Amino acid sequence: MPLPSATNRTLLLLLVAVTLAFGAILLPLHGAIFWGMVLAILFAPLHRRLLARMPRRRNLAAFITLTTCLLIVVLPILVIGASLVQEVGIAYQRVRSGQLNFGLYAQQIWAALPAWALTLLERLHLGSIGELQAKLSTFGVQASQFLANKALDFGSNTLQFIVNFGVMLYLLFFLLRDGTWLAARIRHAVPLDEEHKSELAQKFITVIRATVKGNIAVAAAQGFLGGLIFAVLGIQGPVMWGVLMAFLSLLPAVGASLIWGPVALYFLATGATWQGVTLTLYGIGVIGLVDNLLRPVLVGKDTKMPDYVVLLSTLGGMVLFGLTGFVIGPVVAALFIATWDLFSPPAKQGAAAPRDSSNR
Repeated sequence: MPLPSATNRTLLLLLVAVTLAFGAILLPLHGAIFWGMVLAILFAPLHRRLLARMPRRRNLAAFITLTTCLLIVVLPILVIGASLVQEVGIAYQRVRSGQLNFGLYAQQIWAALPAWALTLLERLHLGSIGELQAKLSTFGVQASQFLANKALDFGSNTLQFIVNFGVMLYLLFFLLRDGTWLAARIRHAVPLDEEHKSELAQKFITVIRATVKGNIAVAAAQGFLGGLIFAVLGIQGPVMWGVLMAFLSLLPAVGASLIWGPVALYFLATGATWQGVTLTLYGIGVIGLVDNLLRPVLVGKDTKMPDYVVLLSTLGGMVLFGLTGFVIGPVVAALFIATWDLFSPPAKQGAAAPRDSSNR
């Protein structure tokens, strides 16, 4: 017997109210909760294999999977983060003391430029070398101060980090152990057709895996390779520059070259020819090819979104959610597209979709 409409409205209002209240409670821990879900999805295949071998020992299977996740993912990130904080602090001190002077580096490059390049720079209203030096010096101070403040914030929020880290590990264990049951309960509660629920759930899992395995793995590879060549060439702060290259690898076409390109140009302009040539060849032939070689293997053609959607959703997600937005943005964009696809009519036969520029 159907409930009266007044009762339905009351129950719906109560559902919305308690859902919003519960969401507000969880909001301060959204990063820990989200990354616990991401890691649970990524390591679910390993957990299923372990569970198949020990079906009656669910706690042990979840604990082994959690330990593997710690060794493979979490501990390396913590080590890199500690090194990054240290190198950012050193770089900031060098900028303040004048040992690291971007304006002086620009002057050295300026002096080595041909006449036609100088004319072009003047047409771009960059002004004289003095003005350019002042702009770059100000930029260097502001950028290093920003990074130093972020490093200090990270250090001052140690207790909050420990709490979030503990919550993530705690949640990850139970998601591994009870994730299948919990997913079934949520899926049963969602008022959609089974076909639509299956499509959205599959899209969510696929995009999570594709984003982490594809974007993050490619970014980590480019950052590692970039930091490695910087260390070999004796450039100070290789971890800091490697992390910056990893973040900038999100930008299509240019990416990590925004870091190694100016450094190679500086080497060539100041007479360090072999360093400049080595860095240029390495940047083009090694760092630049990582995206084309790894992304198709790790992501797959059927899970990709257009480059501009990935770029906009990633940057927008990071503005709203910080580092967690690196994954949340593309996931929300993919679910947005998938949800609208449920309501859109099928494409006409013979109508070709625009080719994704990421299929390079």
